[in-house]
Amino acid sequence: MQSDAKADWDSRIAIRSDESREVELPDLDPPAWVTAVGGAGQVTVDWSLVPGAVGYVILRGTGSEELVPVDHHSGDILSVPSPPYVDTTCTPGTAYRYAVASVPEVTVHGRPGASAEATPLVADGKVPGLRLMVDAVAEGTELQRPWVPMIGSERLSQLLCKDLTGGREIGGELEDALRRMHDEIGVRTVRAHAIFHDDTHVFGAEGYDFSVVDAIYDKLLGIGLRPVVELGFMPRELASDPSRTVFGYGAIISPPASYERWYDLVRALVGHLVERYGLEEVLGWDFEVWNEANLEVFWSGTKAEWMHLYDVSAAAVKSVDERLAVGGPSSAAAGWVDDLLAHAAAHGTPVDFVTTHTYGSPPLDVQASLDRHGFSEARILWTEWGVTPRHFNPINDSVFSGVFLLRGMRSAAGRVEALSYWVASDHFEELGRPPRFLHGGFGLQTVGGLAKPRFHAMSLLSRLGPVELPVGFEGDGGGSLVEAWASRDRDRIAVLVWNLTLDQSKAEGAADLTREITLSFAGVDPSWQASATWLTPGAGSGGSGDLVAEAAALGVGEWPTEEQWEQLAASNQLETTPLKQSGEELTLTLQMPSAVLIELRPS
Repeated sequence: MQSDAKADWDSRIAIRSDESREVELPDLDPPAWVTAVGGAGQVTVDWSLVPGAVGYVILRGTGSEELVPVDHHSGDILSVPSPPYVDTTCTPGTAYRYAVASVPEVTVHGRPGASAEATPLVADGKVPGLRLMVDAVAEGTELQRPWVPMIGSERLSQLLCKDLTGGREIGGELEDALRRMHDEIGVRTVRAHAIFHDDTHVFGAEGYDFSVVDAIYDKLLGIGLRPVVELGFMPRELASDPSRTVFGYGAIISPPASYERWYDLVRALVGHLVERYGLEEVLGWDFEVWNEANLEVFWSGTKAEWMHLYDVSAAAVKSVDERLAVGGPSSAAAGWVDDLLAHAAAHGTPVDFVTTHTYGSPPLDVQASLDRHGFSEARILWTEWGVTPRHFNPINDSVFSGVFLLRGMRSAAGRVEALSYWVASDHFEELGRPPRFLHGGFGLQTVGGLAKPRFHAMSLLSRLGPVELPVGFEGDGGGSLVEAWASRDRDRIAVLVWNLTLDQSKAEGAADLTREITLSFAGVDPSWQASATWLTPGAGSGGSGDLVAEAAALGVGEWPTEEQWEQLAASNQLETTPLKQSGEELTLTLQMPSAVLIELRPS
């Protein structure tokens, strides 16, 4: 350790004696009221908000049986951040009781309150209708864009990789995918694993060597993106147990053999970055400590050892400049947030931002945890989020996943700074390189750089205007099954409407969830012309955004032929078509899952 860091180490980093203590959580009351309303193929559950809750669990039963949590088959946590909740896992014609329990922290939930009864309706062959009302002349508010601050990526050393996957160069295509996120969607930062992995060679023959890190970050900054510096995994030279690894590329997950040497490494890296890129630039970066240490697969030490790692890392970052931003716990399934904040509050450790992850549901409202522990001003960054935590899951390539992205971003708007979809490209090697073209990979774009439905969803979001307009609903599933995000430009009204349940057992669709929607636009000149851009299942002539259907229609095998690549690329844009209807009211049919962007402009 350098001598000028010794005093800082001694004064700010001491072994803690109470890191394993349990965090005291509030005993939250259930919601004061709960309602349940049956509709075609669904029940919409609504409830009152509870101060201090980060989310809610919906419970259900029939007759006198015990109420159990409703499982929407996401493979991750079942808590949702706020009402309403649309239950489509129910059986039409069966009467149910619903109750809601408050969640103070993701691993526990409180007692449910009074129940409400509802029966989902049996389909009668008619498509239910609902009304959606947009106040086009309202003053409105600034439209929040939680997708812009951050996107996830494979470890960034892959930007330097010249190997081929599916006949495509890995590094060049990953760079192109990230550039497209910046240029077309407006994304500003990239979060990735493993800046200390062996392939970045941070230990040289004569001390630290950050030349590979420099090459990586030079490429990223050249695209116009900033890195979120995830401090991990453990360099072999520092690992207490180099045999403990994760992923196909063998990232080391053990604690350091010496926390003092870890401090020195982190301090050296941060100081080098400031020297190379300038303090004003690096003040705009975030330094995140490790990845998902609450899962044994990512951290072979104890919770207490990770808390110590956080203390050491935060002190190392702040020793370069107190204004540099550091945070965590970068946890799976919203865990350890309260643990870190309670620990930091007790010991004066800085937490400039809180990071955590979840899949299959909108992100929880962890602001309640920040307020509880005295960190109300800390930023909230969901540095991983997606439709499923499972690799090679077909849902990753589906239209359902694209519409899911819309629902989650709308839920997060205004309450989190960043909701980072995991990840930008199918050039992603946690469990090995992609075995075929559409393999259920996490990427928004395929190997070959084609847009999946989730990328199309991002592009639809990017077309919303700067002013958010109020929206009202009437009818079966309005505001729960069917949602909307309305906006205004100087000479344009843009309304994004989607039909989605969180129930992944219906990812392929459900006929009884189709809705006929009548949109009215108060204050719009009847002469304005309307157009529609659809994201919907099905192939046809292209333009629907369903890449799986398009590939199937072309008979694509494990990898497209050169002719098929060209055909897929030609149909890989969403089509915008004029509508015969115009003016103050439009009617359209929206199946589940699907979305449509309606734009109105002066004729």
